Amino acid sequence: MKTNTTRRNFIKQSGLLTGSLAIASSPLLSACAKTMKATDFKISLAQWSLHKTLFAGEMDNLDFAKVAKNDFGISAVEYVSQFFKDKAKDKAYINQMKQVAEDNGVKSLLIMIDGEGELGDNDLTKRNQAVENHYKWIEAAQQLGCHSIRVNAAGDGTAEEVQQNAIEGLRSLATFAKDYDINVLVENHGGFSSNGKWLNKVISTVDMNNCGTLPDFGNFCITRDENWNCLEDYDRYQGMKDIMPFAKGVSAKSHDFDEEGNEIHSDFAKMLKIVKSAGFKGYIGVEYEGKKLSEYDGIKATKALLDKTIASL
Repeated sequence: MKTNTTRRNFIKQSGLLTGSLAIASSPLLSACAKTMKATDFKISLAQWSLHKTLFAGEMDNLDFAKVAKNDFGISAVEYVSQFFKDKAKDKAYINQMKQVAEDNGVKSLLIMIDGEGELGDNDLTKRNQAVENHYKWIEAAQQLGCHSIRVNAAGDGTAEEVQQNAIEGLRSLATFAKDYDINVLVENHGGFSSNGKWLNKVISTVDMNNCGTLPDFGNFCITRDENWNCLEDYDRYQGMKDIMPFAKGVSAKSHDFDEEGNEIHSDFAKMLKIVKSAGFKGYIGVEYEGKKLSEYDGIKATKALLDKTIASL
C-alpha cells in the first residue's frame, strides 16, 4: 500500500536507513513448522487492493466486506483508515460496517492506519500526539471485532534516533491498546521500517505481546528518488525472515504476473516457506497494487496464486 500521494509523502519523509541485528533460528519454531498444514493459512483481502475504485467513488467503503465475499469469495478483510478517516469516532457508522461484514459472513481482521502522525517523531510533544491520534482507531478496531491496527514506525533523524523514538511511541500505544485486547502491528513500509534488522530490533525491544509486525512481501524499498524509482532495496526474503517472528498477519503484495500466473517480483513459494518456517498460522492478505491488470483481475490473480501455492505446501 503506497501508491497515492499521502503514502508517497510518508515514505519519502521516512529517510535513509542503517542498523543491524542478527536473527537466530529457533529450534522450537523449526519443530513447529514441521507439524504445520497448508490449512493453517487462510486468505483475506486488503482494502488497498481496491484503492483506485474507492478513491474514484465507484465503491463505497460500506460495501467492501460484501464485495470481498460476493465478488472474490474471500471471507476476511483488512480495512484502510483512509477510506473512512472521519468516521473512527462515529459508532453508528462503525456498527454499519460491522453489520455488513456479519451479514455476509465476513471476519474483520484489522485496520491499516495512515496520516495520524509519526510514532518515531523526535519531538516528544508531536510523538505523544501521534500516539493519542491512534487511540480512536484502537477503539474502532475493537468495535469492529478486529484483532489489530497496523501503524507506521516513522520519524526524522538517524536510524538510531528514530529507532529509539519508535520504540517509545509503540510501547506507549501498545500499553493503551492492551486494555482493548488490540494488537499494534508495524508494517515494513518504507524508510527505516523497510530494513528488516532495524524493525526486528524495534519490536524485540518494545517486548510486548500485543506489539508485532505485519510483514509485506513487497515493501522493502528503503529510499526512492523523486520519480519513485527505488534507490536502495533490502533483500525481501531476508526481510521476511527478520520480521516474521513477530507477525500477527501477512500481506501478499503483488504487482505483475507472468504467463503461468506467478508474481514476477516475489517468489510466492519461497515467501510462504519463510512464513511457514516461522510457525505462523493465520491470514495471508491479498494486496494487489499493480497497473497492468485491473484491480478486480489483479485480486483474482493474486488469490489464485496464493491458493495454488498454499496447496503445494
